Amino acid sequence: MNKNDNHGIFISFEGSEGCGKTTQINRLADRLQKANLEVVATREPGGTDIGEEIRHLLKHASAAENMCPETELLLFAASRAQLVREVIAPALLDGKVVLCDRFLDSTTVYQGVARELSADPVQSINKFAVGDLMPDLTIVMDIPAELGLERIKQRTSALPDRLEQESIDFYQRVREGYLLLAKSMPKRFLVIDGSRDPSVIEKEIYEKVSDRFFKS
Repeated sequence: MNKNDNHGIFISFEGSEGCGKTTQINRLADRLQKANLEVVATREPGGTDIGEEIRHLLKHASAAENMCPETELLLFAASRAQLVREVIAPALLDGKVVLCDRFLDSTTVYQGVARELSADPVQSINKFAVGDLMPDLTIVMDIPAELGLERIKQRTSALPDRLEQESIDFYQRVREGYLLLAKSMPKRFLVIDGSRDPSVIEKEIYEKVSDRFFKS
């Protein structure tokens, strides 16, 4: 399997909590590596030393309980700016495939739609953080809000983080936000039914990615 050119490929995964993004990123990375492609899998917030510190503050620190939406927006953007410059952009210049667990669309949906911040500053801050770097493909793992919250409750590895403790109404707005965003940019977005068996989803994603970017 070969890439279409020497430049890397940037694929972001989006969706509400419990949608199965991390599972599918790991499975896609494994398949691409077995096809002799260099893959960088990362996440945000996080992915760098600075980003991981910000991730802890956003998701787990007790000090974040009273965090206002504007602060949340800026912290996510700060982590993203570091990730772009330290990890994503260099990997793409090296011709690698970058798989990112969330990117700027998360801010558009979570802070812009679900937190109901004004669209103009959200877009401006997103632009400042990432520059001209945009995903070649964004895969949205779509699930009903109720299913996402049920999956979170069933997890045994960790307690729900700050964002995972939001209300059903919040996650309904998140889902609607992603679907509207995908509808507005159909060339970049691919919406996947995340409620199905993970192996079925894995096969569909790999086939879609292969058809779009690679030739056998």
